[in-house]
Parts: sequence; C-alpha cells; structure tokens
Amino acid sequence: MKVEQRFGPGHRVLVTGGAGFVPSHLVDALIARGCTVVAVDNFVTGSKENVAHLLDTPTFTLVEADISDGLPDHPALAERFDAILHMASPASPTDFEKLPVEILRVGSVATLHLLDRAVADGARFLLASTSEAYGDPKEHPQRETYWGNVNPIGIRSVYDEAKRFSEAATMAYRRSRGLDTAIVRIFNTYGPRMRPDDGRAIPTFISQALRGEPITVHGTGNQTRSICYVADLVRGILLLLDSTESGPVNCGTEHEMSMRELAETIVSLCGSSSEVTYVTRSADDPEMRRPDLSLAREVLGYEPTVTPEIGLRRTIDHFRERLA
Repeated sequence: MKVEQRFGPGHRVLVTGGAGFVPSHLVDALIARGCTVVAVDNFVTGSKENVAHLLDTPTFTLVEADISDGLPDHPALAERFDAILHMASPASPTDFEKLPVEILRVGSVATLHLLDRAVADGARFLLASTSEAYGDPKEHPQRETYWGNVNPIGIRSVYDEAKRFSEAATMAYRRSRGLDTAIVRIFNTYGPRMRPDDGRAIPTFISQALRGEPITVHGTGNQTRSICYVADLVRGILLLLDSTESGPVNCGTEHEMSMRELAETIVSLCGSSSEVTYVTRSADDPEMRRPDLSLAREVLGYEPTVTPEIGLRRTIDHFRERLA
C-alpha cells in the first residue's frame, strides 16, 4: 500500500499542543514539506524551546493559548485551515495527578471546539488518541477492534476517558456532519525533547542513569511496553493524515521489552554505574502493551525502522547535552 502525499506547499495546518514533545517533531516534518503551520500551546507541559528553531521561519506561527477556552482571536487563526491535528494533552503519569481537570477539558470541550472549526473550514481532522484507550488490556497484542479494559474512576481515568470521549466525538462528527476525520492510537513513544521530569519510564531511567542515581523500576519490572522512536511515530501519523482512512489506527512498534530489561539496557548504553531498584507500582499500571500493526501495514504501508538501541542512543545523547 502506498499513500500519496496530500498536504504540502500551499496548505495551512493547525497543530494543537504544537510545542510539546511529539507535536513539535510533527511540526518540523510539516514545515519541511512546505506546509504553513500554526502551533497553539499554553505551555502547561510544552516548551517554547522545542520550537525555538522555527520562530524565524515565515511559514510557522506560534500562538500561546488554552484551546479548552476556544481558539483565540489571532490573525494566524483567522484564515482557513486544510488540516487540523489535535495533539494537545498532558500525557505523563505525573500529569494525571497534577492536571486532572485540564486533561479532561482538553480531551472534551477543546476537542468539540476544534471539530466545529474543522467543519467550518472543511479541513481534515486528525485526533491523537492513545493506547491508554485499551486500559490494562486482556488482549495481547492490542487490535483496533479491542474495546479495552479501563477503570473509569481510577487515577489514570482522566486521560483514558478523555481520549475515549475524543474518539467518540470525532466519529460522531464524521457520521453526522460528514467531516473528514482520522484517529491515531499512539503507543509508548520516546526521543529528544521529552521532559526529564516527565514521569514516564525512559526519561526517568535516562536521567537517573546519567546522574549515577538508582534506577527506580515500578513493581517487579516484569510489566512490558513496546517502545517507538519519535521519528517512526511522526512518519506513521503523516501517512494517516495523507490517507483517506478514518481509523482508529494503531501506531508504534512491536519492540516489546520488560521494564527491568529497559532499565538495564539504558544503564548499559549510558555507561552508568547506577543500580536498578524497585518501588511501589502505581495504580492501574498496565501489565503489557504492544500494538497489532496489521491495519497500519495494510492501509498505510507503515513499518517502523528505528531499533531500540539506535533510538535510545539518540535520546541519551539529547539528555546528556541537556543535563550537562
């Protein structure tokens, strides 16, 4: 399956959360294609540093705003968009406790605001959903047809259920308003521009290893994740954007490893003397997580290419520079 590029020079694209980890890499890729990109971010978890290299680029505009309050009155937002990518949301475990209401709002009222704008503009609307929609899965690997095993009132529910609402809203607008939509379910992704205090395993382990601190693995460390380097994820999202597929479509890799193995690999790649220690496991932490990529391969021709060793080395180099 080959997907032809649909968005490029002459197309205007809105990216919410555009100064965040994954969205900022997506903005880079869209700018490289020749798109005019407007990124909106309130910097609750995003950083201007992630897009600082683009601030003098004529085809890029950064708008500071909270999209949960609706899109602000700004010249760059007044013109029609060809595509709207809703990527905004705090997404790390530490955010679930610190920013629960903000997460719920950006996954509900902000989604509705953007869907309305997409209808008005006749834009393609792409929603960044998550593997968290599957909860602590009883199916492995997870296919898009699996409905999930989610605790609706647990500590993680603010993120899980906000994304599930966003998916429902996106499909409702597709069915009732004829909107051109797509949903990507993003699995565990890592790479440069992650926050050192993100709370997720890879930035935590790397930061601890580079400082020579104990590596804090939750539980026994036997729980598994598939880890995807950000460049592979961005390529998959752009394939979905360019296609006519509605999804949901899983995007990630099948490189599954235990948290213990991940910690030991990072210690080795960092050349660190850190020892792996074990701490209490957080509530509703999924036991395993790996996408079935059959649909992405079939309809998008998607295939991840960056191995964990290469991706982790690049990420470690980035963190080593930041922590120097």
